[in-house]
Amino acid sequence: MPDEPRRTGPEEQGDVATATRARKAPRYMVVFHNDDYTTRDFVVHVLTRFFALGEAEATHIMLSVHHKGRGVAGVFGRDIAETKALQVTEYAQSHRMPLKVTAEPE
Repeated sequence: MPDEPRRTGPEEQGDVATATRARKAPRYMVVFHNDDYTTRDFVVHVLTRFFALGEAEATHIMLSVHHKGRGVAGVFGRDIAETKALQVTEYAQSHRMPLKVTAEPE
């Protein structure tokens, strides 16, 4: 029977083995904020275009924004959330809409 290769762990290599917790990267919400000028249809359009949401789910989020003052479009890693918020803001500005979108810690 051939010898199997020996597996070495940190304690066998002379290193100190310590218990480490895998820390999850903080998650960020992309939040849409209500205003008196951005149309409901535009908000639904942006949610379907930038967040790949279906029309029903986008409408549900839009109504949350309208009735509660804010709505969460999605939760992502920080870089992705900030990029999406910036893309949506620039897109809204190019369409003369004052839509405010932020990336906030979950």
